Amino acid sequence: MNVQTLTDLTPLARLLAGAAALSAVALLFWWFRNARATPKQRQQALVLLTLFFTFDLIVVGAFTRLTDSGLGCPDWPGCYGSASPVGAQIQIGHAQDAMPDGPVTPVKAWIEMVHRYLAMAVGGLILVLTALSWHDAWLRRRNIMKKFGRPIYSPGWSAFTLVWVCIQGAFGALTVTMQLFPLIVTMHLLGAYILLAALVLQVHKPEPDPKRQTPESATVSPAHRAVSLALLLVVLQALLGAWVSTNYAVLACNDFPTCQGQWWPPMDFHAGFELWRPLGSTGDGAVLSFQALTAIHYAHRLFAAVVVIAVIALLIALRARMELRKPLRWLGIVLVLQLLTGLSNVVLDWPVAAALMHTAGAGALIAILTRLLALSWPAKSVMNAYARESRDQVAV
Repeated sequence: MNVQTLTDLTPLARLLAGAAALSAVALLFWWFRNARATPKQRQQALVLLTLFFTFDLIVVGAFTRLTDSGLGCPDWPGCYGSASPVGAQIQIGHAQDAMPDGPVTPVKAWIEMVHRYLAMAVGGLILVLTALSWHDAWLRRRNIMKKFGRPIYSPGWSAFTLVWVCIQGAFGALTVTMQLFPLIVTMHLLGAYILLAALVLQVHKPEPDPKRQTPESATVSPAHRAVSLALLLVVLQALLGAWVSTNYAVLACNDFPTCQGQWWPPMDFHAGFELWRPLGSTGDGAVLSFQALTAIHYAHRLFAAVVVIAVIALLIALRARMELRKPLRWLGIVLVLQLLTGLSNVVLDWPVAAALMHTAGAGALIAILTRLLALSWPAKSVMNAYARESRDQVAV
């Protein structure tokens, strides 16, 4: 009797093996650099390494989108059922012959797969980080590692990060299978920024100082509220920027400060911000109009003014806080770079280098503001969180 194989898992196994190899190289580097460190120091170094690769992943994802390589391999997780474009040369050649300028070429296939390899490597690092965190917590419950001090973050943080990176993987799959559906692509980028912020919080977990406890520290400080508001506005602006990029609306306005030579050009906000629709089309299947693309671009430009004002106000309000001086300086520098790269995207016809720097700058703004959020965290809330964590660790 002939037995038919319903599913061939070999390509997936090879893909996972490749991602594991990339993760192993990073982990070997981490281990040899921190072989003599304490468990707490090693864990913090691993979080920093994961943060570095996550930031790189955001930039590589932007490069994949900017080079129109998102469908370089139009299936998932492999490339035409293979673990790499090497095994899919025939299919890629046929697709390129059918559409010479289309989404599938050998170069675009490799760009897309490198992005997937790096994403899976980040997932591998987060898996190891989660295992270490839970193992650390298990030992601390038995007071085996008490002498090494408090862990970097609770197991709940690691569990959240692991779950979130799995959600990111699902959105990555939907990005391909739903043919670059704008809402999915935008949410995928938002998820990457949330992952970045979660890792920043784990690196810069606020430490309590009982000697500096005051009645005012029991409530949320004005500085914390201001940073939270600025962070929210930057995230919203990043979403608008992602919506511009995923809809290819960057060049709808190719002059500045006017757009198409007008201060208020013809725009269709209803069609431009119709969320559930395919790329380049409206929900009823009509071609997305130029007025809709203009509305998408102009909304991002107008909200940029709001963000700039909010961040400048934050810099002025917190300038006297000595402990915040360094991140505030970086916040100002990155804000200026964001303005310059955003302007160059318009007047220089969207150069890839400037667009990459603009996406990276958005991630940097979110990371810096998340760091400021941790530094301005209400002291009493931090003490209460540590108290709960300590009770959990001594519980049997």
